[in-house]
Amino acid sequence: MKHKWILSPLLLAVFSGNISAREAPIEFRAAGSLKAAMTDIVNTYQHSNKIDVSTQFAPSGLLRKRIEGGEKVDLFASANMKHPTALNNAGLSSAVVMFARNKLCALAQPEVSVTPATLLEQMLNDTIRLGTSTPKADPAGDYAWKVFERAQQIQPNAFKLLSDKALQLTGGPTSAKAPDGSNPYAWVMENKQADIFLTYCTNAVLAKKQVSKLQIIALPDNLSVGANYGLTAIKGARPQANELAEFIISPQGQAILAKYGFDAP
Repeated sequence: MKHKWILSPLLLAVFSGNISAREAPIEFRAAGSLKAAMTDIVNTYQHSNKIDVSTQFAPSGLLRKRIEGGEKVDLFASANMKHPTALNNAGLSSAVVMFARNKLCALAQPEVSVTPATLLEQMLNDTIRLGTSTPKADPAGDYAWKVFERAQQIQPNAFKLLSDKALQLTGGPTSAKAPDGSNPYAWVMENKQADIFLTYCTNAVLAKKQVSKLQIIALPDNLSVGANYGLTAIKGARPQANELAEFIISPQGQAILAKYGFDAP
C-alpha cells in the first residue's frame, strides 16, 4: 500500500519560510572607499560561514538616504560616524561602532611640482585645478572641506578660495561614473579632470596602482584630517548581519582592513 504524505498549509508555510530565510543573502551596504577591503572581508566570511552576502558600494550619504527611503538593508558601513548615527537617532538602526580609521591624502599629476610643505600653496594656485568628492553626499568631500577649514587657520581667506575653486568630481548623485573595474580617482586623474585631488589615502594607493605615474602627497600635520568609519545594523536586520559585523571588528577582519591601509579604531 502506498502512503501519501500531506503537509498542512501551516507546515508548508513554516518550511517555505525556513528555506527563504536560509537562502536570502545579508544585504550589506558600504562606503565606496571600502570596496576593495570589504569585498575581501565578505568573501572570507562567506567561505567560512556558508552565508551569502549581497554587497553594494556607494557614497555613504547616498546610502543613508536610500535606507531612510525604505531600502531593505541589514548592515551599513559608513566612511564617517555622522550618517550611521543619524540613522540610530531616528530609530532606524542599532548602536554605531567605529570599526576603522582613514585619513586624507592628495593625488597629484606627475607634472605638478608639489611636496607636503608646498601643498597648500599649490592648492591655492590659480592655475591648479583642485578636485574633491561631493560634500554631504560623500564623507570624503566633507573631510576635504575640513582641510579647507584648517587651511583658513594658516592663511586668511583660504577657506573661501579653496571651497570656491574645488571641483566636486566624484561621490555625488550626478557625478560621472568611472568605467566598470576602474578606480574612480585613477579615472579622474588619468582623464586630466584635476591637477590635485583630495581623497582618502587608501583610495590614493589604489589609484596609483592603476595609474603608476600619479604622485601621492601626505597632508602636513597642520592640514591633516582623519576619517572615522562607523558600522550599524539596520532595524529589522537578520541575526546573521550581527555575525558579519562581529567578523568585521574581529582580529581577522581588522587584519584584512589593515592590509588595505586602514587603521584600527
